[in-house]
Amino acid sequence: MKIVSAEQFKAWDNYTILEEPIRSEQLMERAAHRCFSWMVAQFPEQDHFTFFCGKGNNGGDGLVIARLLANSGKTVVVNVLEFGSLGTPDFQLNLSRLHPFPQVSIRFIQQPEQLGALAHQTIIVDALYGSGLNRGLDGLSASVVETINAAGSICVSIDLPSGLFCDRSSVGFPVVRAHYTLCLQAYKLAMMMPENNIYLGQVQLLNIGLHPGFYLHTESPFQLQLLDDIKPLVPKRNKAAHKGNFGHALLLCGQLGKMGAAVLAAKGALRTGLGLLTCQVPGAGNLILQTSVPESMCLVDPQADRISELPEDLLRFNAIGMGPGIGTHPDTLSVVEKLLSQYPHPLVLDADALNILASRTDLFKKIPANSVLTPHPKEFARLFGESANDFDRMQKAIKKAKEYRIFIVLKGQHTLIACPDGAVYFNGSGNPGMATGGMGDVLTGLLTGLLAQPIPPLQAIRLGVYLHGLAGNLAAHAISEPALLPSDLLNYVGAAWLSLE
Repeated sequence: MKIVSAEQFKAWDNYTILEEPIRSEQLMERAAHRCFSWMVAQFPEQDHFTFFCGKGNNGGDGLVIARLLANSGKTVVVNVLEFGSLGTPDFQLNLSRLHPFPQVSIRFIQQPEQLGALAHQTIIVDALYGSGLNRGLDGLSASVVETINAAGSICVSIDLPSGLFCDRSSVGFPVVRAHYTLCLQAYKLAMMMPENNIYLGQVQLLNIGLHPGFYLHTESPFQLQLLDDIKPLVPKRNKAAHKGNFGHALLLCGQLGKMGAAVLAAKGALRTGLGLLTCQVPGAGNLILQTSVPESMCLVDPQADRISELPEDLLRFNAIGMGPGIGTHPDTLSVVEKLLSQYPHPLVLDADALNILASRTDLFKKIPANSVLTPHPKEFARLFGESANDFDRMQKAIKKAKEYRIFIVLKGQHTLIACPDGAVYFNGSGNPGMATGGMGDVLTGLLTGLLAQPIPPLQAIRLGVYLHGLAGNLAAHAISEPALLPSDLLNYVGAAWLSLE
């Protein structure tokens, strides 16, 4: 699903008005009806609503919702922020339509002192600015946000919590902390950023009937991948296929005391439909791996406690993953250096392989094209430097993916896939229960196993990231988020595959 910018969303409105055709106030009415229907379904027993409206079209949406609620017998208070201007024509039109309703109290707020106390057990509706905001809030607007956040009432924001910029960071500015965000028609980039999670609450996407032609013909470098986007990426298996058709992967993993990471990665790789898997492990890890993962072949490193050398004939492997549990011993660093120099096909580099890269930035240029780096935010900072905010981190990932012709899978709430061509995919599966050690090792295995198969790299990476989160969701549904372990996730990869059929 494409993510649209604030400018594109405004253009989409105008396109709909011209092409449908429909008057702008009718389009506003349509959007407001979707919000109204959601509210009465969500809060069927609620009798009192308090609106905060700016004088733009987001405020106009709020006025229409207020009228619809009043017409259904609800008590409504509307606070209009006064900044001198009359507001947009649609705002003025819908303000005039509110006057005949005696159960609507309209207040024009010019000073913070006029805000007063909010009614007990009211639902607050934030219709101040939405996604069209272009500067940080201050003065009266900031005071209103402070009042909303301090009220202790449930708050519903229309399109985007007021104070959030749609396409850049809002760090340092006041922002409404919504319990629910009614996102109109398409997700906004700000919703993908972990720094904004505290403001968004539960996001509900509402189809407000904008013209589909605009969406079909509008390009966006940003997409949110959901179940229906991933289903077409699942490869079909030939009925006459054999194990040689599905690739041979190598995992370089484990050290003394961290063989669990190797086991998790190996099991992840094998759950992808991979034809053959070989793991090279330290001598002390041989028995552990052979017992825990009998489906994997095992190469035993001459060193008992670490990876110190590469296997012969690397070209027999279709993809190689390295990092889970390997440590950063100088011998292991040497292995990473040799691997980058000798292997021309995609690599998956995670965990300590990333830490080794961070200590030897000269090695970046040796990474084979279409390889995958899978850092969490702290590893990303070690690799590419600190970021001022999540938008800055995203732009840095885009730049580095293009510069080194690699994929960067930046793990988080909406795991980000930065591609060599500048495209970005945010992931729509996963849950907070996956925030535990070992989940990344499973992802490394999944990505390595898929990349080894005859699947284009982007397809394999998108599929692997989504499959990982989907299995986590299924596992959490069965056993809860707090109790979720990486080994539980592995047990639900099969169910995740079935969900994609």
